[in-house]
Amino acid sequence: MNLPGPAEILKRSGHRADKRLGQHFLLDPSILDRIVAAAGDLQGRTVLEIGPGPGGLTGAILRAGAAGLVAVERDPRWIQALAPLVEAADGRLQVVAGDALAFDAATLNPLPALVVANLPYNISTPLLFHLLAQRRHFERLVLMFQKEVAERLAAEPGSAGWGRLAAMTQWACRVEYLFRLPKGAFSPPPEVESAVVRLTPRAAPEHPCDERRLGSVLAAAFGQRRKMLRQSLKPLVKDPAPLLSELGIDPTRRAETLDLAEFARITNALAGA
Repeated sequence: MNLPGPAEILKRSGHRADKRLGQHFLLDPSILDRIVAAAGDLQGRTVLEIGPGPGGLTGAILRAGAAGLVAVERDPRWIQALAPLVEAADGRLQVVAGDALAFDAATLNPLPALVVANLPYNISTPLLFHLLAQRRHFERLVLMFQKEVAERLAAEPGSAGWGRLAAMTQWACRVEYLFRLPKGAFSPPPEVESAVVRLTPRAAPEHPCDERRLGSVLAAAFGQRRKMLRQSLKPLVKDPAPLLSELGIDPTRRAETLDLAEFARITNALAGA
């Protein structure tokens, strides 16, 4: 398969990364192939990519045998620059112009799909929550983040990184921190290191509760993480202390000390309050 590589596309187009859009491009084929391999067997599968840029990951996904690849790009420069790659892909690549934060995964076919993406740094967290909201359409997501964000996603209760992002993601998915990427692997090099994370949506949560209400509990608890739960949960219940005591949770504890099971118990108790 003779696919133009990202270096060739960059040279042909004369375009450069737009830092305002959080663009940092991977060009090393071995690193690109390693990221794609983390998604598993792509033969016969549909893959979603976000922010393809000059097509580094795009080409690696196609070479790995994906039956169809939908790449969502908001920068019109790259949509035009990727035309030679679209032509060489023989119908397997569709570049969609638009904002990934508005993309409807239900339009992918067939489902469930896989996601492989180097998320734009400046909107990585909103994009993650948008993908999590549509996780029923995905079998697996292999995503690249700033290393600090990746570490927070995989953080354990009681650790410095444990927070709303980790708790909500781990409630919805099994989270695996895979490997780190140095700054020099990118063009242009970002100011921070990056890391790759694999998310596998859970068929059912280990700690069942209403997802939207759980999000509200986590937002309140971690929004004032230095405060005790008897204070931080007041936006949700006038006097949290009796409710917490009935659940066997000390009202003087702080959010970072609670695990997912305890947050789910609080969520379910609030639903019946």
